[in-house]
Amino acid sequence: MNLPAWDTSTMVTNGEVSLQAIKRLVEQAQQGDAEAFTALAEKYKNGVYNYIVRMVHDRTEAEDIAQETFVRAYQALPEFRGAASFQTWLYRIASNLAIDAARRRSRRTSISLDEPVTTDEGEVSRQLADERPGPFEELQSAQTQQAVREAIAELSPKLRSVIALYDLQGLSYQEIGDILGCPLGTVKSRLFNARNQLQDKLAERLALEEFALP
Repeated sequence: MNLPAWDTSTMVTNGEVSLQAIKRLVEQAQQGDAEAFTALAEKYKNGVYNYIVRMVHDRTEAEDIAQETFVRAYQALPEFRGAASFQTWLYRIASNLAIDAARRRSRRTSISLDEPVTTDEGEVSRQLADERPGPFEELQSAQTQQAVREAIAELSPKLRSVIALYDLQGLSYQEIGDILGCPLGTVKSRLFNARNQLQDKLAERLALEEFALP
């Protein structure tokens, strides 16, 4: 099995692949076609990496976890029955690994977010899909974006994962529920709590920055 190289310098969204084509690739991979699995890995590697790096805030560790995600997916492929989409199944593996890593990291060290992270959707300034003002709205300055990254890092892994999957990866409530193994009500509750906490943390951080300006 040849997994794709992790070129994180240019995180370009892969071309659209139909669900039928993905299903066909999965079936071929289950029959032992390593090239088919490599094609699947190429399709999802950017999204998986971007999600994980948002969880652990360390590029090297995120690359290692992403590689482990695809290794485990390859090993468990015979058990995949298609009850959920391949993407959901893959993100479930990535999420379990990323949440465990985030918990270990939060216990042993503080998280540094000095280096900005590039995602498939661009900068973290993507607006939230919500009618009320969200913490990612009108982010123009580098200082504000840094404050957002630091605020996200302070969320619990459970809340951080919902923010990353919904607001940064663009997945639906149902997809997130399938990935995290929780009902829709829990997903919505976690997202609501995560946004509220982010708003509080950003309000505090930006107020401190304003007073700190010369």
